Amino acid sequence: MCELYVRADPIFYESRTRSLRIHGVVTTIRLENMFWDILTEIAAADGMTVNQLITKLSDEILELRGELPNMASFLRVSCLRYLDRERRVQSGSSSATGQTVALRRVG
Repeated sequence: MCELYVRADPIFYESRTRSLRIHGVVTTIRLENMFWDILTEIAAADGMTVNQLITKLSDEILELRGELPNMASFLRVSCLRYLDRERRVQSGSSSATGQTVALRRVG
């Protein structure tokens, strides 16, 4: 099983830093290439650029939570949630459109 992971092309987990403007403020985000690829896929599906998507996500999380202490982590989790939803849609799961996610606190 581990071969699936260890044989991954290193380019997938190589980090890339991008600078973008969110409402005129330059923000630098460092993510692994695979996450940038997923963000590109999400943005394209919504008819946006990656910068527009990140700005929209930032606006929405700030409106909901009032703060965003770690943008890179938030984007990684957003990508994983997107992939999970896509997996559920493809498997025909009835909970694919549900908004509730069960989280387990560790520690």
